[in-house]
Amino acid sequence: MKPIIRKATTNDLPILMEFMNGLVNAERPMDPTIKDGLVIYYDLEGIMNADNSVLYVVELNHELVASGYAKIKNDRHYLKHDKQGYLGFMFVPEKHRGNGYNKLIMDTLMNWCKERNVFEIRLEVYDDNPSAIRAYEKVGMKKHLIEMRMDIKNMDY
Repeated sequence: MKPIIRKATTNDLPILMEFMNGLVNAERPMDPTIKDGLVIYYDLEGIMNADNSVLYVVELNHELVASGYAKIKNDRHYLKHDKQGYLGFMFVPEKHRGNGYNKLIMDTLMNWCKERNVFEIRLEVYDDNPSAIRAYEKVGMKKHLIEMRMDIKNMDY
């Protein structure tokens, strides 16, 4: 059966919350700053209802197999573009990875941005997540900026 790409609805929220939990659990080993316990990255219902954002899912045989959102944001005044399309909540359950569902979501989100005359697309990915980096590079994204951090609580200065 062919996958269906559609806007998420509130009926999808229970599964999308499972996706969010899967995303948080996948990212915890890469980020020691994520709190323990339940973590909610995104206000999914807010993303669905806002004029400047959209949340898409891929459905296969009545099962959600991928998610992702785009949000149009004002960008910094010194950049060549005024707005950016920020992508997030890119998730494919492990058993469905490698089937091109992330590309379907990304293509759909980028087209949504393009239809709104937003041509600068950005997202964040952990440096310790080479499979996600490869997936984003496959659709044409390039590494752009590295954020660095350190915990100085127990350091003497």
